[in-house]
Amino acid sequence: MKRIGQIIKLKPGAYEEYTRLHADVWQEVLDTIHAANIRNYSIYHHDGLLFAYMEYVGDDFDTDMAKISADPKTREWWAINDPLQQPVAGNSSGSIEGNWWHDMEEVFHTD
Repeated sequence: MKRIGQIIKLKPGAYEEYTRLHADVWQEVLDTIHAANIRNYSIYHHDGLLFAYMEYVGDDFDTDMAKISADPKTREWWAINDPLQQPVAGNSSGSIEGNWWHDMEEVFHTD
């Protein structure tokens, strides 16, 4: 199992809309995440930053992430959510183009 932490900025004034959307994530998006071997996916907020944590239980991460990126319903979800975010690093214009959420280095873990 691979643990993944990522970070992105939430645009000023976007908190209410972002939390409203994530209170009822589309089932098709959740199904695609699960089919791509992502488990225990959580998003946290602090002071304009979003932190995502997930566990990958598959054996071909790049292929599974490509499946998520190719899913039409997920792309529709991203088109609604991306305008509420901005990357902390890089210059991507959105999830569909990649380089949106920034991977973080794990420096400590205990079970």
